[in-house]
Amino acid sequence: MGNDDFATVINCMDGRTQIPVNEWVRAEIGATHVDTITEAGPNGILANRQEPLASTIRDRVMISVNDHGSKTIALVGHYDCAGNPGPKTHQKGDVLKGLETIRSWGLPVRLIGLLVGDDWSVEVVADSGSAPNRAKTGTGAVA
Repeated sequence: MGNDDFATVINCMDGRTQIPVNEWVRAEIGATHVDTITEAGPNGILANRQEPLASTIRDRVMISVNDHGSKTIALVGHYDCAGNPGPKTHQKGDVLKGLETIRSWGLPVRLIGLLVGDDWSVEVVADSGSAPNRAKTGTGAVA
């Protein structure tokens, strides 16, 4: 089904973050479709490699990248997160560490870190700029 119009967002389950992030991704990345993977405080889960949740996030990301052809993965932290409580500096740190976890998966994607503030605006805290040029293998892994 691969399509260049897909992007992947790993976002909090908090419904207040869904619309601003998806609108930002559509406007700034140009994606038509946003595969949204939600957990409570996913930036903390990935930053701390909390199992089994980190593995289930990875499994869903693999579907988005390998089956939908997503070329971008955005990881979100946000103001007033019940699943990963902490101030903006904590959220940003966990987004950056979480991106390192995603980077370790070796996917041919652009990685973006986002923070949603108390006014529900979206701020970019990291952006790899473009997807690396890597080939997909038949096993679902990337070379």
